Amino acid sequence: MALVINDRVKETSTTTGTGPFTLAGAQTGFDTFSAGIGGSNTTYYAIFNQGTNEWEVGLGTLNAGATILTRTTVLTSSNSDTAVTFTSGTKDVFCTLPASKAVYLDSTGAPVGAASAGFAVAMSIAL
Repeated sequence: MALVINDRVKETSTTTGTGPFTLAGAQTGFDTFSAGIGGSNTTYYAIFNQGTNEWEVGLGTLNAGATILTRTTVLTSSNSDTAVTFTSGTKDVFCTLPASKAVYLDSTGAPVGAASAGFAVAMSIAL
């Protein structure tokens, strides 16, 4: 199992509650979690219930077939940063990179979100 992050991975779901999400297929122009992330891997996800204020961002784990996303760790949400009890409706489920997990250089070149200045220098050299 690896942490995988990829661009343009987005599916829908009609799952309700706080449990695992059954993924219903890629939206037009996007990849499925199976194609973009792969079975048994973890990824950062976002879920948004269309037409509501329900949303969640976290770390999730896909089953072997990459058809079910288990919400392993909730990072932020519309429910005081705990698991959202999603109501009925179509949800957008997509791969994301949470801002709290990003490491980057600001406009002056100073590290933001880095574990240490040495780490930021190593990343700058690597990039």
